[in-house]
Amino acid sequence: MASGPSDRKLRPLALLPILISGLCAVLAAQMAWHDPRYLLPFFLIAAVMLLPALLSRYRMRRLLMSGDVKRVLGTWQGSIDRIMYPETMAPLMMATAYASYGWVEAGRNALDRAVKGPAWDAALEQRLFVETLLDTFEGERAAAIEKAGALERMPMPPAGFFARKRIVLLRHGLAALARAFAHQSADEDLRLLERAAEASPLVHWAMRYAAAIVALDHGRARTARDLLAGAPDWPTESAFRVYHEELLSKAAG
Repeated sequence: MASGPSDRKLRPLALLPILISGLCAVLAAQMAWHDPRYLLPFFLIAAVMLLPALLSRYRMRRLLMSGDVKRVLGTWQGSIDRIMYPETMAPLMMATAYASYGWVEAGRNALDRAVKGPAWDAALEQRLFVETLLDTFEGERAAAIEKAGALERMPMPPAGFFARKRIVLLRHGLAALARAFAHQSADEDLRLLERAAEASPLVHWAMRYAAAIVALDHGRARTARDLLAGAPDWPTESAFRVYHEELLSKAAG
């Protein structure tokens, strides 16, 4: 929804507390440079500025790891409403969420609703991500490994150093996930999947289930049980419900 003139006038006022806090932090830093007694006010102001963002990230991480795909999509709704090419990108975002939590049928239906226009070609990386997950959970192991490999070979998007590291880790983690479900894991895949699970809360549980498969394939039942601990109570729509029961049974045997 487009914002009106009154909204645009209010935006500078909304930034005013941030600007004041930033100015206070600069002044406190200058004073602390000359007198260490001002270090405490400086750190207090810095904490006040950073705390809301940190809390927001913490709450979002908890939500993504909760497995509640409907709440996740509800949180994303504002972004979905404002996105360009909504006829393509909105279903694709929905498919991403559904696939990440094992809702295979809903994910495939959402992907099928995406209009094959200019944004479809531009979103190749996201499509490969979604299709790798869906193929894996549908039992199309060879197709999943092939698509994960294609994603690994894609050029890196323009991004900062740390963002590029996360992208590389997620791509390699997705390839390891496809190999795990095909029981073709490499030696380093268990650690790779654990790192990917921690780095990306959206696919945290997908990566942990893949890691549990690798652990069981290598006779590490206790590690598999640790990886399964704390999992959400998955609904029947999610393939993760079946995976969890089967893996837990094998790990207990």
